[in-house]
Amino acid sequence: MTLGSLQGGDVEAAARRLAQAAVQTIDLRRHHGAHPRFGAVDVVPFVPIDPTGAVARPGDDLGRAVAARQRFAAWAATTLGLPCFVYGPERTLPEVRRHAFDGLQPDTGPPVPHPSAGACAVGARPALVAYNVWLMGNDIAAARQIASAVRGPAVRALGLDIGGHAQVSCNLLDPFTVGPDAVLAAVTAAAHGLGVEVARAELVGLAPLAVAAALDPEERARCGLDLDRTFEARLPHA
Repeated sequence: MTLGSLQGGDVEAAARRLAQAAVQTIDLRRHHGAHPRFGAVDVVPFVPIDPTGAVARPGDDLGRAVAARQRFAAWAATTLGLPCFVYGPERTLPEVRRHAFDGLQPDTGPPVPHPSAGACAVGARPALVAYNVWLMGNDIAAARQIASAVRGPAVRALGLDIGGHAQVSCNLLDPFTVGPDAVLAAVTAAAHGLGVEVARAELVGLAPLAVAAALDPEERARCGLDLDRTFEARLPHA
């Protein structure tokens, strides 16, 4: 689809098809992983896009995303039997993860986890960048210290053991203000302080064009970014 023909209904239909396939295919009782998750369809975030193709920034209107979130949560509860917790303007995703089924009941769906698919967090939010920095070696304690050092209002970070390799996994909540270059520099500095070296950095998924274009080509390469890995580059071809 071209950018001009991309409609919210297309996005919602695609999300429903993907969720249905995941519930049919993934069984959490036999699933192993390091990243936090509580469902086969763990997180479904809706992010507004303006008519130019630019993704929402912090402070932008999330009304359309909230409406899509509510429709998806109602559908997933009814069609898939999934308990759904909403997040966005009302509460954060970490709050949902901390309190789900323990003081926080699902907004839609059954009051207990689906036997094989768990639960689903359905969100309405601005653009977020998922960004991982891998360390040399497997010093997981160092990764956790580094994550604590770089964590802040604009950056969520965890130190994880991924198959015996140390990773600092980050979510950049306002990548327009604190971008991958700043996070990579902060992780590198914290790692050096612990006598640890950074192996590589990777973008997970896509980034807003404004975030990637703000860096010169050499810096983009160092950060593992590419102009082709942006929302705006992919939307015309969706």
